[in-house]
Amino acid sequence: MVKNRMKNNLQTKVMVLFLLLALIPLGAVGLFSIKTAEDLIVEMVNSQLQNVADDKVHLLERWLSERRADLLVIAGSSILGSMDPDRIGPYLNLVGLHYKVYKDISVISPEGSIVFGITGKNSGAEWKDRLEAPANKLFLSGITLRPEDRESTFRIAAPIFDSDGVVKGTVCATVGTSTILNIILNVNLGKTGECYLVDKDGTFLAHKEPRRILAENIAQSGSFKNIFVTKARQKTYLDYRGIEVLGTSRKVPGTDWYLVVEQDRDEAFKSADLLKRYVCIAMAFSICCAVFLAWSIAYYLVHPIGKLSKAAKNLASGEFDKASVHTKRKDEIGLLYQAFNDMAIQLKERQRFLEKEVGLKESELHETDIMLQQSRLAAAMSEKFAALGRLGAGVTHEIRTPITSIKLFLESVQSEIEISHEYEEDLMVAMQQIKRIETTINRFLDFAKPQGLVFSPIDVQQVISDILSVVRPMANKQECSVTVKTPGDLKKIKGDKKLLEETLINLLINSMEAMDHGGKLEVTTAMDQREMNGKSVSCVRVDVSDTGQGIAEENIPNIFDPFFTTKSAGTGLGLSLVHSAVQRHGGTICVKSNAGGTVFSIFLPAEPCQDVS
Repeated sequence: MVKNRMKNNLQTKVMVLFLLLALIPLGAVGLFSIKTAEDLIVEMVNSQLQNVADDKVHLLERWLSERRADLLVIAGSSILGSMDPDRIGPYLNLVGLHYKVYKDISVISPEGSIVFGITGKNSGAEWKDRLEAPANKLFLSGITLRPEDRESTFRIAAPIFDSDGVVKGTVCATVGTSTILNIILNVNLGKTGECYLVDKDGTFLAHKEPRRILAENIAQSGSFKNIFVTKARQKTYLDYRGIEVLGTSRKVPGTDWYLVVEQDRDEAFKSADLLKRYVCIAMAFSICCAVFLAWSIAYYLVHPIGKLSKAAKNLASGEFDKASVHTKRKDEIGLLYQAFNDMAIQLKERQRFLEKEVGLKESELHETDIMLQQSRLAAAMSEKFAALGRLGAGVTHEIRTPITSIKLFLESVQSEIEISHEYEEDLMVAMQQIKRIETTINRFLDFAKPQGLVFSPIDVQQVISDILSVVRPMANKQECSVTVKTPGDLKKIKGDKKLLEETLINLLINSMEAMDHGGKLEVTTAMDQREMNGKSVSCVRVDVSDTGQGIAEENIPNIFDPFFTTKSAGTGLGLSLVHSAVQRHGGTICVKSNAGGTVFSIFLPAEPCQDVS
């Protein structure tokens, strides 16, 4: 029960809606910020690690190239080619003194005996066994650890050739790596950044902790997969310590050594984690504020509505004394309370009035029934008048002949018989009335049976200019301003010029009659596209607008119907003739009207057309 009440409670719905609108964008922005920050940090850290790895590998490669070059230069010396210990000794001592990187240098004969050695600790046979390489090529051994000083070293050997290219011996040197590795292993990557060397099996060859060298490997860690399994590389992985890191690796050219540069993920993502904490704190604070604001807004909006709802129930049950509500608020809620109180007072007064007037309702209903019957009679009479109007179109043919005869008779009487002055005025009145009857008959006949049209090229601008000379006196008399707007690129149309002039004159006169004394009449032309018979047709558009009172919306569908008029002296044929003429030219007419005026728009095809009556 409580759950249903909470579900249907408006205050709860307002709170939930407000929280959703407030927190969903905030959460989306927060998550997007965190994700963007993490991706940016990963990209920056990986770029920094790759730059460090490239620099270190290039430095180590250059240093190894220098060692190879040194030994090739030493092996190519003519002093070593002599295989004379007396000459070799001073030369090798000088080399050892100048290049501190070499721990010992020895010259071994092809038989394996030491011709000369700086240290003299190893026999030629031991050297030869430990080289494990062809005697005619430059050889670079793997890294070993010197027990006496815990320093990583490797051996390098080069053959000594005589002038005929025959191997006369081998010069061997043990290279200490402490100097170069101090440079290589020293990286500026925060507190946790490190660089180390491993071989193809993952065994440490160089590390900042000497105890790991040649004693441990990374074969079971994510670091090893990051080096050799390129398809499974991830942004972060677990290193040999089991700590999540970001890292990259490079192979040292010419060796089986791999340089690895890594940094702990926690340190790299420290700023992102800090941002995440800030976002979480901000979201928690925002949620608290949003809940409080949602409750406050919901209470501020819904509580008055609840009071109003109770008052409405009392009002519906007829308890008018309990239906009043009070508030000091001046906003929309206060206005609503005031309007509700006014309504309650009016309903109370209305109830009293209805109780007094209940006896009069039966008589009023009776009167309403009488009025309804009268309306039905009026509708029937309107239908009869409409039928009579349609009948009049046929009867005009029968009336026209005798009227014409009377007209001719009166004209002959006027010209052949001398009429006294007192009857002359009566004759003129009769002639005027006959002409008026004849004009009405002609309009009926034109509407009932339009004459054939004579089509020719027509300049619509010239037609408008001609008809303005006809309607301008009426406009001046009415003090109505007439404005014409026509472009210079208006195309000609094919149509009946006389009928088109009569159509526009009817339309202009109709617009002027719709305005009171004064007003503004505007005629505008332009080229336009109109959908006709399922295709788009280029048309000349003529707009006739006025500033009259407009046409009632319910009358617009009927304005082109024959005999429909809202004018006291109108016949209802003017707009019908306009509509018929436009249709016979293959065009269309539409109307837009409001309280500020009416606009009739005529669309006439710019292409050749035929009478479509």
